Amino acid sequence: MSLNFKKMVSLDNPLRLMYHKVRAILANIVYGFPSQKMTVIGITGTNWKTTTTNIIAKWLREAWYKVFMFSTINIIMWDEEVVNNTKMTSPDAFVLQKLLKQAKERWCTIAVIETSSHSILMNRNFGLNYDFAVLTNITQDHLDLHKTMDNYVDTKLQLFKNLIIYKRKQWVKKIAIINNESDYKDLFLAETFDNLYTYWKDSSSTIKFDNVKSTFEWTSFDVKIAWSKFTIDTPLRWTFNIYNILASIWVFIAFWLKPEQIQKVIKSINWVAWRMEEVENNWKFKIFVDYAHTPDALVQVLDTIRSIEWVKRIITVFWATGDRDKTKRPIMWKIVSDKSDVVVLTQDDDYSEKTESIIKDVIPGIERKEWDNFWVITDRKEAIRTALLTAEEYDVILIAGKWDEHLMLTNAWPVEWHDRDVIEGILGEMEGEK
Repeated sequence: MSLNFKKMVSLDNPLRLMYHKVRAILANIVYGFPSQKMTVIGITGTNWKTTTTNIIAKWLREAWYKVFMFSTINIIMWDEEVVNNTKMTSPDAFVLQKLLKQAKERWCTIAVIETSSHSILMNRNFGLNYDFAVLTNITQDHLDLHKTMDNYVDTKLQLFKNLIIYKRKQWVKKIAIINNESDYKDLFLAETFDNLYTYWKDSSSTIKFDNVKSTFEWTSFDVKIAWSKFTIDTPLRWTFNIYNILASIWVFIAFWLKPEQIQKVIKSINWVAWRMEEVENNWKFKIFVDYAHTPDALVQVLDTIRSIEWVKRIITVFWATGDRDKTKRPIMWKIVSDKSDVVVLTQDDDYSEKTESIIKDVIPGIERKEWDNFWVITDRKEAIRTALLTAEEYDVILIAGKWDEHLMLTNAWPVEWHDRDVIEGILGEMEGEK
């Protein structure tokens, strides 16, 4: 399709959806239906998909399984890992099926696929024979595409319905893993699966946690399942990572890992990038990079930072992504404004939108005037520099929105970009000016 035709036809136009389904069918045929010969794990949800996808894939590799993984930010092919620069959670069907065939040829037996609502609706993953479906959570996002939350939820629910529709493989049962705290969970729990596992801290969950102990370097908590209780020690900090770990534990149990093996594997992973990743510095403040780009994610991250006893001020650098759900923009910025002491509004991926247009949508959510601990600095590097120069002892700086991305899509052209590299460069300049 030409670029003009793409702009003329909406993403959810039935003809366009059929076009993508036909492409997916052809891709499966061309590459020999590789997912039929692998155990396929799909992770969906509004937040935490990428983190949970990486946790599952990397820990299965630690347990000596050969794994293929595709996530928003990186791709793993057994012993190789590369950056995903496509800016897409799920690529074109021909790209994905080709990668799956290459993975099978390299003796990968497991495929861990981050599965977005876009990829489900647009049929990019059509024909993938999923064996596991994991729901991390559901909150408002992508209403620019789905229009209503009901449509958004129904789209994600389709991944779980496909567990029932697609033929079972001889070596694995169809397994659904659901966050018991998630909104709309009852719709998912109402489906019938070979195995249904839930996780959370309430008594009705099939796996639950309690007795959480954490420091700035380590987290420990007890895991309870019907036949066992054991303690997890992990360098992965923050409460939301406990949820991701619980979802992953059910995958490990399904692969017959014993509690002592699970404990060892989880303890071996020092960190997973992109969620509250700390940037070390020689100043007496902390810097975190995080992907938070939805209302719920911002609440989780900012509340987590506020819970740190010694924090003096929170300085947040953020922006709303262009060509995405506009209704969440003032909501997100009200959250950022209410929960931050200093706010710097700056550039993210504009796509085809003008910077000024995005600012106009965001400003209503901020109940403070510019220069009242609030600045609009559209150049992202200068915004980050401002935050670093503003920070004082015991402040925490949150750089939100782009996490580990290596490109920034302006409305003119793509720009090479990496938040961490930019932060470290500015810190180096500051050190030289001491």
